[in-house]
Amino acid sequence: MDLSSLRPAKGAVKSRKRIGRGQGSGKGTTAGKGNKGQQSRSGYTRPVSEGGQMPIYRRLPKFGFTKPNRKSVVPVNLSQIAHWIENGKASSEITLEDLKSLCSASRADYFKILGNGELKSPVTITAHFVSKSAEEKIRQAGGTVTLAERTLLEAERIKDLPVEEGLMKPKARVEKTIAKKS
Repeated sequence: MDLSSLRPAKGAVKSRKRIGRGQGSGKGTTAGKGNKGQQSRSGYTRPVSEGGQMPIYRRLPKFGFTKPNRKSVVPVNLSQIAHWIENGKASSEITLEDLKSLCSASRADYFKILGNGELKSPVTITAHFVSKSAEEKIRQAGGTVTLAERTLLEAERIKDLPVEEGLMKPKARVEKTIAKKS
């Protein structure tokens, strides 16, 4: 056996397909591309091909979107607050911690006081947002509203931070008080 006797395995070497070389070649006329249209032209590619799987642009919904890191705002009506005070569940001073426990919201980042209902006694409420009608009704009942700038989670994080002189001082909790106009 020598180098001149080496041959590739039978069927391993094929002659290349010569397209567009006349009718007699079997690949003439349309050169194996069928008839007419975009697919018979050179440069055609399918936009997305996922091999039988439902394409991503058909799997995704066409309308709406929910942010994964959204902040949940829990609405609290004045009627609920009045009900809590009547039943003894809340005192005349309602803090963020009270709102969280009374609303029983599993995920509560922010609380907004809405003006549905009436208050009979003065109440001091701490919340993140207050509607104009709720603010008016609370003032008419003789109460005040304090707007909290931080969530409960942020307040806890800052409370646990080590305070060293000159290095890291936690920001003071900023609150705006909406007082009764006289």
